[in-house]
Amino acid sequence: MPGGRLTQRERQQIALGLADGLAYAEIARNLERPTSTITREVMRNGGPTAYRADLAHRATEQRARRKQATPRDAETPAQAYGRDAQAVLAYEETFTTVLIQSGTPKMMARVMSCLTLTDTGSLTAAELVQRLQVSPASISKAVAFLESQGMVRRERDERRRERYVVDNDIMYQSMMASARSTAHMVDIARQGVGVLGSGTPAATRLENIARFLDFVSESMARAAEQARDILHTQPEPPKDSTT
Repeated sequence: MPGGRLTQRERQQIALGLADGLAYAEIARNLERPTSTITREVMRNGGPTAYRADLAHRATEQRARRKQATPRDAETPAQAYGRDAQAVLAYEETFTTVLIQSGTPKMMARVMSCLTLTDTGSLTAAELVQRLQVSPASISKAVAFLESQGMVRRERDERRRERYVVDNDIMYQSMMASARSTAHMVDIARQGVGVLGSGTPAATRLENIARFLDFVSESMARAAEQARDILHTQPEPPKDSTT
């Protein structure tokens, strides 16, 4: 199986595969590449509908030049617990790609991934700027969005610096926000029933949508409440190697 960076020819084949409606897995098989490689390549370069082979290749070359110009310590920060720094960076990119695929905007996904994969679950704006190599304004905008979704909160540390925090309830808050959004759609759909006239085909369609989403919203909220304690499970202490 080929390794290393994608070539310009491979990117052209990816573009052709997307145009033909092929799935990432099928494109990957044709190129003898991992599916995750194709997924990351497409999602970081505009997504399946906007992917351009020439632009993607140029962007990759620019990223490579920036990495060469970046001090190694800034690119691969020291890792705790004996972790492989390069493996952590590769996983962070994969995690970010999944967030983007789920609908999270790119910069917000990068910030969310960075915070989630940090042991403390918190970083300052300056630390995020250094880790992600972006402007403070980009971090501020991303955090404001994540905060509005209930995924990040702000707090002050002992030095009065503002820190951005993800805690154990992050997925619970995300699920509840999704449930509230779905419940709002239920209200909107039922408004349409009154406008279109109860019993008409269009109104019936909306009523069925409302009933379906209402069930989904309630089920989601109930399941999140029931499973919330799972998010607070603490790691077991390391076993004594002498026992």
